Amino acid sequence: MTIKKLNYNTMKRKSIKLILSLILMTIVSCDEPVTVVTNIVHPDGSVARKIEMRSLKNISGSGSIQVPFNDTWKIKDSISINEKGDTTWIKSAEKLFKNVDEINMEYKQDTGVNKSISRFTGFKKTFRWFNTEYRFSESIDKKLSFGYPIKDFLNSEELAYFYSPENMKKERENGPDSTRYKALNDSVTRKTEYWGAKNLVSEWIGEFSRIAGGYVTSEMTMQSLKPREDEFISVIKANEAKFDSLWSNGILFKQFFGEANALKYKTEADSAAAIVEKNFFVDFKEYSVRIAMPGKLTGTNGFIDSSKVLVWPVKSDFFQTEPYEMWAESKIPNVWAWIVSGLFLVFVATGVIIRINKKG
Repeated sequence: MTIKKLNYNTMKRKSIKLILSLILMTIVSCDEPVTVVTNIVHPDGSVARKIEMRSLKNISGSGSIQVPFNDTWKIKDSISINEKGDTTWIKSAEKLFKNVDEINMEYKQDTGVNKSISRFTGFKKTFRWFNTEYRFSESIDKKLSFGYPIKDFLNSEELAYFYSPENMKKERENGPDSTRYKALNDSVTRKTEYWGAKNLVSEWIGEFSRIAGGYVTSEMTMQSLKPREDEFISVIKANEAKFDSLWSNGILFKQFFGEANALKYKTEADSAAAIVEKNFFVDFKEYSVRIAMPGKLTGTNGFIDSSKVLVWPVKSDFFQTEPYEMWAESKIPNVWAWIVSGLFLVFVATGVIIRINKKG
């Protein structure tokens, strides 16, 4: 087995302070285009998909494209100049897909900046006699194998705030109930910092156990290491200013696992750290998803934006430890079924009346 060594020069570019605050989980650049994907779902399962990208610089190349499109789409480039003379470059793309399988094929062939994540769409149509029900979803697979669900750390109100779009958060924090929402923001930030640290340690323990296999000593098994996660987090926090040098020199490893284990499992520890770095620090470019369903909306886990359309923000911490599914359900009444049922009731009622009259 070839074991990959941890690149400490790379690690030194990542402050442990940022690790614990989860800033590096969602790396945001001012140069990224603001991208919105709109799915207009039709009753036959076809989807009109629209992508709009806005940027303060000219948009070109797959390096800036968060959601895939190609020359089979109808693409339009334009610019907008505001009153101050600032220029915004706008790239829009539209395409009608016969079904979600065609969308999923484009995801598989993605060469853009987010090609490393696994994304797919789903559609289901169910006949219920009086109504036909529809379900559409966009999903992203999780990145970590040994992390904890965020719902284990946040209550229902905090979870809703965690997943809500940034513009809604700002509106609430600047609104009449600003004090409450600022406190809510502080609580979510504090708890997600701890969640991130737990995931980091848990992922390393899981990968170390997988690499080391069954030949580790009893104190180095996953069952022995998992209960010590908070202890490990405390060691990291206490040494965050010198974390890189202490880890590379094996000092932290010796402090936590003992000198004998530090020497014996140094290679496996470094290899596990390299895997965690790759999976934990996802270079993901954010965007938003909108869904317009046929008929009347009956259920969703999305948010209603200012244009009365369902919207979801898409960020890397949303799919870090759990699959992230954006879904909506709706229904359309089957008018013919109501008419047939009504006529049948009239027929039955007429028959009953005729029988009563005959007996009378």
